[in-house]
Amino acid sequence: MRKLTYYVACSIDGFIGDPQGDASSMYSFVNEEYQAWMNAEYPETVPAHVRAVAGVDADNKHFDTVVQGLASYRIALDAGITSPYAHLREYVATRSLTESPDPNVELIADDLVGRIRKLKAEEGGLDIWLCGGSTIAGELIDEIDELIIKTYPQVYGSGMPMFGAGFAPRDFELGAVRAFDNGVLVRTYTRKR
Repeated sequence: MRKLTYYVACSIDGFIGDPQGDASSMYSFVNEEYQAWMNAEYPETVPAHVRAVAGVDADNKHFDTVVQGLASYRIALDAGITSPYAHLREYVATRSLTESPDPNVELIADDLVGRIRKLKAEEGGLDIWLCGGSTIAGELIDEIDELIIKTYPQVYGSGMPMFGAGFAPRDFELGAVRAFDNGVLVRTYTRKR
C-alpha cells in the first residue's frame, strides 16, 4: 500500500500562509544549503518549469503522484503553467474547475477520500505527495500516513492553518529531524495506527 505524505512548509505556530494563503515571507529562509538538501532529497517536489534552472535532473525518490487543491494549483495557472509537476501524476481537488487545462492534470470534483484510497491501494510505484492546502489537508487528515513538516523560523499569529479541520486529536510518532543553520527545521512524523 502506498502512503499519503503531507509534505508542507509552515510557520513556527503552524500556519502555511497568511489569511489569504500567501507564504512568500518563508522564501527568505531558502538559502543554498537548504535548497541543495531539498533538491537532492525531494527532487520531485521541484516544479517542472524550475528543475533545469535549479539544476535538478534526478529521478523521483519518494513520490510519483501529487494531489493539491485549487488554491495551490492556481499559483501555477496564474503564471501560465498548466502542469507544474509534469514529471508526476497530477491531481487537483476542485469543484470550481469543470475541465482540466492540461491532459496531465486530473480533476477530482467528488469523493476525494475515495479517490485517494484508490490511489493508495495501487500496487507498486512511489508514494503520494499531498502538496496543499489547508482545506484539502483537513478533508484528507485521516488518510495521511506521514507528515514532513518544514518549519520556518517565523511566527504568523494567524493565517491559514496546516489543517482546515475540526478538533479531533490524531497521534503521530516523531521520526527524523533535520535542523539547518538558517533556522529551518524539517521533521518527519508517521501516523500511529
